[in-house]
Amino acid sequence: MRKTLALMAAVACLALPAAAATTEATQTYDLLFKEGTLDDVRRDEVLHYTRTVTNAAKPEAAERDTGEIALSFTEGEAVLANLQFLQDGKHRNLGSFPASVGNPMIMYFYESVIRDMAETAGGSPFYIRNRVKEALVRPADIEEGEARIGGEMRPVRTVTLRPFSDDPNRDRMQGFGDLEMRVTMSEAVPGWYVSLVAEAPKVGGDPEGYVSELRFDTVAAE
Repeated sequence: MRKTLALMAAVACLALPAAAATTEATQTYDLLFKEGTLDDVRRDEVLHYTRTVTNAAKPEAAERDTGEIALSFTEGEAVLANLQFLQDGKHRNLGSFPASVGNPMIMYFYESVIRDMAETAGGSPFYIRNRVKEALVRPADIEEGEARIGGEMRPVRTVTLRPFSDDPNRDRMQGFGDLEMRVTMSEAVPGWYVSLVAEAPKVGGDPEGYVSELRFDTVAAE
């Protein structure tokens, strides 16, 4: 319950400030936090994602956080989207969220990267989260392209954020000052998100650096 409340609070923290929104920022935010992305997924289906983490500075944390994530539904007064982390036959609940809002994988992605950065570089998660929030109200790179989905080439969009590119404290971030967060989306994928990748190449002074990749795997009957 505590983790669920923390993630729900983070959702509120990352809401787009209306006063600061520009047309470009609104476009970025609307793509990343698109509403209704779970509407067409049957409630007896489960979306499966894989999370792969490399962290040269904290390899034990990377091993801890590499696994699968399952998104299932609970029907009631409101339909809930439930996230579970699966690893070595064990599971851990990550939280339940209103399915009508959209796919909570986007919030799990941002919050997991924020936690990883704070744990590795020793910074404040509040400071890190605020910088990510500010990146959402700045123009971002949005690239149109194609990706192989279900054996066919389908159109995708990729949004790239660099939340610490101009941060005055970037030199103290142990390589996370170069953090790049890329989210690739497509109407052809149930739940909207094809992949969510965060990468900082110089963390820990190792060429492997830090990489967190969440990738849609499959949709299956519950």
